[in-house]
Amino acid sequence: MKKDREQISFARELRRRQTEAEKALWMRLRNKQLEGVKFRRQQPIGPYITDFTSFERKLVIEVDGGQHNEGKERDEERMKWLMERGYRLLRFWNNEVLMNLEGVLERIREALG
Repeated sequence: MKKDREQISFARELRRRQTEAEKALWMRLRNKQLEGVKFRRQQPIGPYITDFTSFERKLVIEVDGGQHNEGKERDEERMKWLMERGYRLLRFWNNEVLMNLEGVLERIREALG
């Protein structure tokens, strides 16, 4: 129970500290703006917190900065864990979201279709 509360608290903190790329993408995903699909941001799933998740479509979207270069093993472990539970994962770099948001949204639409 304590771990769940800590994880929820941490997810709330991540929502407050979103990167510019996460903010930009969230502005286009929120309120079912993309294909009428509901996304949640900084969502706890099992032992992980995902950047954006559609539970109805079992799609996780991760937006990564340079810090993710060091954590490749952990990212692979997380991706495997999510995939074992039926989730699909899309991963974008911060600069990709900021420089080509429409292209990123198109790739998400394709994954939703």
